[in-house]
Amino acid sequence: MYQDNVIALDLAKNVIQVCILDKQNEIKTNRELRRQQVLSWLAKQAPSVVAMEACGSAHYWAKQARALGHQPVLLSARFVKKFVEGHKTDKNDAVAIGIAVRQPNVKPVAIKSNDQLALQALEKMRQHYQDIALATSNMVRAIVFEFGLVIPQGEKAFRERLPDILEDAENGLPMMLRAPLHQQYQFWISLKQQVREAEKQLRAQLKTHEQCNELQKLDGVGPVNALNLYLALGTRGEAFKNGREAAACIGLTPKQHSSGGKVVMLGISQRIAKKQLRANLIQGALAKIKIVAKRAPRNTREVWMKQLIERRGLRRAAVALANKTVRMAWAMVHYQQPYQAPESVAI
Repeated sequence: MYQDNVIALDLAKNVIQVCILDKQNEIKTNRELRRQQVLSWLAKQAPSVVAMEACGSAHYWAKQARALGHQPVLLSARFVKKFVEGHKTDKNDAVAIGIAVRQPNVKPVAIKSNDQLALQALEKMRQHYQDIALATSNMVRAIVFEFGLVIPQGEKAFRERLPDILEDAENGLPMMLRAPLHQQYQFWISLKQQVREAEKQLRAQLKTHEQCNELQKLDGVGPVNALNLYLALGTRGEAFKNGREAAACIGLTPKQHSSGGKVVMLGISQRIAKKQLRANLIQGALAKIKIVAKRAPRNTREVWMKQLIERRGLRRAAVALANKTVRMAWAMVHYQQPYQAPESVAI
């Protein structure tokens, strides 16, 4: 017997499937409600665990359920999928959510505040502009390459080389392509301006954000990594028991394949990870590792880096540093402590 009833919500834009599992784990109701009916229906229910997948609008419904006296829980869709039986229907999905939330090994997704969602939206828009700008420059590079014209890598080369190509009337580029390519170039310029404006807005918001400012003091962590770490960990790191769980969620711990008492540790997972955050953290850590590799260590952490570089190489050392960074970040947000610099060593 369980202590609380479970209300499982299978979220959608217009209709929401609601399923109630009682304390004996029996289904009491499994019905479809219009979106406008859900809040009034929840208000009539006894205080329960309200479970849903961490998908679009889930944070909104979780906060609404909390305001009505319920205990909201967000679950990973990957975790819920293990418990779906039968065909893919809203009813079966709702039952699977209810069963999944009662598992002893469930790891809920942290519920984000409105401020966290707003910061996340600003970062998504910045990344969106950056992605479109990159795709545009790659397309233009590919088009002119078909006519034997090469634009070197990098934004500076693209900005300087493309106008020269368009102005050269004897390079073999058809006239019919010059005006469209000029339009794409102007589009790329406007996108880069949008990226700069988005970064300016983010920096303005982060200047007054105490936790993000502290996170930027970690090795290889700038404004973007600090923001994404804060969004992944939450205000108090409440979604994780410890720093290792946080690092595992981001994808910075080795996979384990053990049986019969034999422990086998493999490389980091290519599937289960916050891939963009992991890539950014490893890139920042690699920049720090390369600096340390060229000079004498100045503190105890750099001594550890230097020894790790000698044993395992630059890239594995960068992954290890990114792992340590996440664990330190979790400790900072969980215990509400400022960054503690490592002890200096004599050079």
